[in-house]
Amino acid sequence: MKYKFIDGGVTAPQGFTAQGVCASVKPSNKTKRDLALIYCDTLCNAAAVFTKNLVKSDTIAVTKAHLSDGKAQAVIVNSGNANTCNADGYEKAEQMCSIAADVLGVDAENVIVASTGVIGEVLPIEPIKRGAEAMRGKLSKDGGTNAAEAIMTTDTVKKEMAMTMELGGKTVTVGGIAKGSGMIHINMGTMLSFVTTDAAVSGEMLEEALREAVEDSYNMVSVDGDTSTNDTLAILASGKAGNPEITEKNDDYRTFVEGLTAAFRMIAKKLAADGEGATKLLVCKVSGAKTKPDAVKISKSVICSSLFKAAMFGADANWGRVLCAIGYSGADVDVKKVGVSFKSSKGEITVCENGAGIPFSEERAKEILLEGEIEVLVTLGDGDACAEAYGCDLTYDYVKINGDYRT
Repeated sequence: MKYKFIDGGVTAPQGFTAQGVCASVKPSNKTKRDLALIYCDTLCNAAAVFTKNLVKSDTIAVTKAHLSDGKAQAVIVNSGNANTCNADGYEKAEQMCSIAADVLGVDAENVIVASTGVIGEVLPIEPIKRGAEAMRGKLSKDGGTNAAEAIMTTDTVKKEMAMTMELGGKTVTVGGIAKGSGMIHINMGTMLSFVTTDAAVSGEMLEEALREAVEDSYNMVSVDGDTSTNDTLAILASGKAGNPEITEKNDDYRTFVEGLTAAFRMIAKKLAADGEGATKLLVCKVSGAKTKPDAVKISKSVICSSLFKAAMFGADANWGRVLCAIGYSGADVDVKKVGVSFKSSKGEITVCENGAGIPFSEERAKEILLEGEIEVLVTLGDGDACAEAYGCDLTYDYVKINGDYRT
């Protein structure tokens, strides 16, 4: 393995510090951290990908404008209010960048901005001013975990990761945080995530690597089929690791992409496992497809099926729902060759072969499906392509959470 995971988060790479505080962006919030700053002591090469929803937060328009030169040095992000569908949204997003610039001593044009929370409510700027001022001089290596907390909404756990890899004889570190629990659906964004690295990599290659790594990780996650209006994944590279700068798609570039993909997959699984009301992480692994796009379509179709997700909540080995999802996926597949198995830490059981049911123990299947992480193994027998997608079960609590989310 060319990379290894380590303890840490967004401040693990050289040059980065962060912090998060309770600014009471949402007036009812008196204790939870809801405003974060991430800073690098040098101007970074930077890139980002965003939601494909036509309704977008103005924070995305501002961040796109600020990244037009492929450079950034800081991130400011709030939870509690999405700053979406507001007449003054662009102005407020620019104000947030100016606030961060003043506190951190950077150019406002080099600040990335993001927001998450309720759509359509005017963003109060005064709490953000106070919160940012409270962080003046207090960003630190230990503050990354506070930043991870500050971007949470209905998340029940913080999502952080850090890893190292060898590039050009130097140890390079990647770190990151993410948030996402509901309104998560495949096709990047699907959440907020901020990734840092001390790798020396050109702006062009950084953007290429980001887009490659996203395809087999974040773009394979779905919690509820709703693509958010605010989805942003941004990466900043300080270059402080001292490796020879990656300027072309050479071996170091491929190692970097491999590491990023593994890091993003780790977070993708955390996002899926923490889906609103979820009790189980579902991983659909498809093998034997004619093409990679076919494998992707099938794996996504299975983990997006509400009927299948509900069956997994009930630990019901209703494999017919898997076949149904395969059938309407749009993939080129011979359904007479399909096999399905369920796997968890309690073992594995095959429930379908050659597109038809086979005898199996319902009791044994239930024992396997009662675990917190379930793999759905789909074999197609049509080729060599494979893919895996990440989702969660559909529970009563999902409806409870979203029935009164705004109130």
